Amino acid sequence: MSVAFTKEESAETAAETQLPDRPVSPHPNLVTEAGLKALEDQLHQAQAAHEAAQAIEDVNERRRESALPLRDARYFATRLRTAQVMPQPSSTETIAFGSTVTFERGDGRVQTYRIVGEDEADPKRGMISYVSPVARLLMGKSVGDVVEMSGQTIEITAIA
Repeated sequence: MSVAFTKEESAETAAETQLPDRPVSPHPNLVTEAGLKALEDQLHQAQAAHEAAQAIEDVNERRRESALPLRDARYFATRLRTAQVMPQPSSTETIAFGSTVTFERGDGRVQTYRIVGEDEADPKRGMISYVSPVARLLMGKSVGDVVEMSGQTIEITAIA
């Protein structure tokens, strides 16, 4: 067969298949039990997506479809290796990693967040990272404490 009939990888395809690694936080990788399970699930999903991409016949398309799952698998494998599962807080006296905190802002809004690891943080679902400014401000505080953030006062009303 003549070389004229074989597909060569284009520079564009090569660039698409060499994705940079996802950035890994410099902070300790603290996780809850649920966070550890989520990391395991995400690793399995990335591995499954990579395996599915391997079934693609066209080599360039296979490389393109494999790039993202491979990058994600590397990231989640690293995060699993470095995960430090934190126990549930033993007390509701002070705010700690894993605590669910309810506070009232100066404008009357009441918000409730659980303090979790970076990979499991999802403010829309009521979970904030322990390294977020709000969580760092609240850690170690108790019900009734008032703190100031960005010119607003925040009063802690409950810890669970």
